[in-house]
Amino acid sequence: MLAQISSFRERCSPLSVALFVGPHFSAFHVAIPCLVFSPEVFLGPPLFSFKVCAEGAQKGPHGLGLEPQWGLEALAEAHIVIIPGWHDPSSRPSDALIAALRACRARGARIVGLCLGAYVLAYAGLLNGQEATTYWEYAQDFAERFPAVSFKADALYVNSDRLTTSAGVTAGLDCCLAIVREYCGSAAANKIAQRLVLPAYREGGQAQLIEKPVPSSSRDTRINDLLELLRRNLATPCSLDAMARHVHMSRRTLTRSFYEATGMTVSQWLLAERLQRSQVLLETSGQSIETIAESVGFGSAASLRTNFRKVFGVAPREWRRDFGIESDD
Repeated sequence: MLAQISSFRERCSPLSVALFVGPHFSAFHVAIPCLVFSPEVFLGPPLFSFKVCAEGAQKGPHGLGLEPQWGLEALAEAHIVIIPGWHDPSSRPSDALIAALRACRARGARIVGLCLGAYVLAYAGLLNGQEATTYWEYAQDFAERFPAVSFKADALYVNSDRLTTSAGVTAGLDCCLAIVREYCGSAAANKIAQRLVLPAYREGGQAQLIEKPVPSSSRDTRINDLLELLRRNLATPCSLDAMARHVHMSRRTLTRSFYEATGMTVSQWLLAERLQRSQVLLETSGQSIETIAESVGFGSAASLRTNFRKVFGVAPREWRRDFGIESDD
């Protein structure tokens, strides 16, 4: 792999990276691509050239400021353009920035939105019809604001036709290292990760460790009544027919009304609620995995483990180890 990198370096100039810094920037999010793509971080011939640009002087937190050497013209020839966050999801970027990003897209540049930087790409219309992600706290806002985007709420980072978006905070590091790996190979990415004292690789599809959003109520009082009944009786099997009788609806009407009220099917809602309750019990109680599984309606520890790992990417015992109370199971 090192031979391949050397061969690339002999044949080509370093890949150019342009980092656009917006108003009220986050110092941490700006620092991530600076660390990963800086020529100084890789011992040997540089793999990337790196420019920081902005639309004039910018203010950051705690009195930090930025007076960039380059403006939007730096985006015009960059192989990779990175937006490291965005100060306000409700704030549309300038027309000049949107036009510059669309021009980058048209000529085939890689465009990256780290954390809330995904909003900038979405406002520019670049993500329409593409998959994308962002910081989990803004998942619902993003999905509602940009319905034309195929949103992946749990991913650490997503690549979709030279458009890359990441979740928040340290997921930006995973995302940037994945880009290095894609362009320069694993040896280069591993070397950078080693110098930054980071794990060399986390799969982009690995779940963000978040509490699954489960609707607590709806505008339909009958569905609200059913949700409360189901929450009180998670361990008790309840058929769709029994639920329909409880709310005085036909089975078909219940299915449609439940989805309209919660955005989930009944089975999806029950799974999410059971997983959320499992998280709470793992964090706050010393109950065994088997006891928790039975109390939330999974029926067996094996079923809990399978569903928990599928959704959160870790086993219940690992979740308890990281966030909760030790037990003997």
